[in-house]
Parts: sequence; structure tokens; C-alpha cells
Amino acid sequence: MSEEPQGASREPGQPEGDAPEDTGPIHPLQKLLDNPWLLLALGFLVPFLSYTVWGWIELLMVKPAELP
Repeated sequence: MSEEPQGASREPGQPEGDAPEDTGPIHPLQKLLDNPWLLLALGFLVPFLSYTVWGWIELLMVKPAELP
């Protein structure tokens, strides 16, 4: 019979010890977004690419200036 030490009460459903709870397979998108370096790169690339494309579109839409 195993007895828990005094003051070591567990919540129901909480795993014993410090072992992480096995929640099943991790979704591939979660694995991808858990990478801090990838998030840093995306934080630079997404605004850079979107503003660059926006700038190109604006340049293509500018009408040629009329010379006097």
C-alpha cells in the first residue's frame, strides 16, 4: 500500500510525479510554430515580402509624368 507524504495532495487527473502528460501526437503545424527561430525569420520575411510586393504594385500603377 503506497501512501503519499503529508502535504503532497494531487488534483484528480493530474499525473504522478513530474512526468509530462502524454496527450497523443503533436500536430505538424504546432511542431512548426514551436520553433522560435522560424518565428523570428517569419517575423522579418512576411512584412518584408508583403511591403516589397506592395511597393512594386504601386510603382507599376504610377502614370508616367508629363513633361512640359
